[in-house]
Amino acid sequence: MEVEKNYWKKFYRSYTDFLYNEKDFFDNYVGSTIKNIKTFFNYLNRDLNLGVGMFHKQFYVRKEEIAIYPLLPEELNFLIYNKDFEQRLSKRMKEVKDFFVFGCTVALRISDLLHLKKSALRVVNGQYYLSVRSRKTNIDTLVKLPDYAVEILQKRRKTQNGLLPSFQTSNLNKYIKVLLKEAGFTHPVTLYRERRGVPVAIRKGIVLFCDVASTHSMRRTAITTMLCLGMPEQVVRKISGHSPVTKEFYRYVLWAQTYQDSESDRMFEKLKEKKLILQKSIF
Repeated sequence: MEVEKNYWKKFYRSYTDFLYNEKDFFDNYVGSTIKNIKTFFNYLNRDLNLGVGMFHKQFYVRKEEIAIYPLLPEELNFLIYNKDFEQRLSKRMKEVKDFFVFGCTVALRISDLLHLKKSALRVVNGQYYLSVRSRKTNIDTLVKLPDYAVEILQKRRKTQNGLLPSFQTSNLNKYIKVLLKEAGFTHPVTLYRERRGVPVAIRKGIVLFCDVASTHSMRRTAITTMLCLGMPEQVVRKISGHSPVTKEFYRYVLWAQTYQDSESDRMFEKLKEKKLILQKSIF
């Protein structure tokens, strides 16, 4: 038993060294691979009654929190309401902007956005709602649409297909990067992943915000915008379709808290300026 235990310890160490050192994988991929192996051992024990032991229990499954890069509420406001910027865009890029803004509003996954049908739109007492069942989780969501989102949909009302312009996911990712670059969202960001729990910069040189944007940015922006502007967490969960026990949601809460902290700092600085003005007036 001791020999067998040491054998699997050596296997785990050698195999993870191979994944990290020779294949340059990060913690999430290595962790998912080890998780698959553990599942297979459980299958051998439980379903096939082979009695291969519990040595796989010592395999550690690493996880990493990949940074999210949502738009700030001010940046989303620019895309929605700046007509001068919209007029400068080509016809196709205007469709990209409409799709992106709509996605940043309703917090749906890209798989659901790409398959929106006109039957998902409901009108109750003059108010527009989007009723969708998630293709991934089978959770139903009902989202009230603001006026600008309704205007986006009305541009497509004469077409026979979906609610939104049609895109291939790979092309849409490229278009989003171009859109945000034209909008001037080019501030530098740092990309980090983790190996064995240690953060590693995965790109050398300056990486621009527009370059890390993708279709995932829409859902992330929608959720963080709702949280940043004061919507209660349980309501945001209902809209986004996150289950009450998921840990993923708290990544957005943390990001939104960072935004709120920066706004609080600005408020405190303004308060300090008021004090200086008062002192000057006194003396």
